[in-house]
Amino acid sequence: MMDKRTYDNHAKAWVCIEDHEAAREPQSVRRARELATQAELSPCPASEGFLLAAFARMTKATSAIVVGTGSLVETAQLVDGLDGAGKLTAVDSSAAGVAAIRTFFSAIDDTTRTTLRAVNAAPAVFLQRLNGNDYDLIVVAGDASNYMPVLEQAPRLLRRGGAIVFTDALAMRAPHAKGGLTNPADRGKKAVLMRELLERIEDDERFTSAMTPTGDGVFIAVLR
Repeated sequence: MMDKRTYDNHAKAWVCIEDHEAAREPQSVRRARELATQAELSPCPASEGFLLAAFARMTKATSAIVVGTGSLVETAQLVDGLDGAGKLTAVDSSAAGVAAIRTFFSAIDDTTRTTLRAVNAAPAVFLQRLNGNDYDLIVVAGDASNYMPVLEQAPRLLRRGGAIVFTDALAMRAPHAKGGLTNPADRGKKAVLMRELLERIEDDERFTSAMTPTGDGVFIAVLR
């Protein structure tokens, strides 16, 4: 068990890491963060964004999907992680979110060879239209309604060894959250959903999974 001093040190470590990563964000990611703020969207923690870029490189991704609600920082970091190659599809069911992503894509279109596509659609409807066995990395963020539809389609969409990454896995950024998964009494929509999602993936032999406290919690599932 951890005593209070250990918990305090962990909290300080989180702040230290977040400050460090925020200070080294590339200009393109900072611009995405500004666009998100201007559109009154909530950008993800800097440490989470860098982890997503690292996942893109670790999986040698050439084709990625980001499903979110105004997930501009996540999108910008994935563009960086693709190293100017491959293709990235951003799926956003919110009009404000997809408009901001398209503005960001327009600004970087001349500086990257990555094929960029922004789609305003519900993930449950759009993802089933995509070709199977064609993606290396899928990132899920934002509204609770984004998560389960992606999980349903991920085994079909991902190549073997591909990964699906769920951000805000602790459900701490959800509206009206009361601590998310850190509080067993939090019965909010996203907290309940994330508990079910974690259990389903951990019981699914098709995936190898792990959880990290980066940002607001990141849960990674790799297709065997």
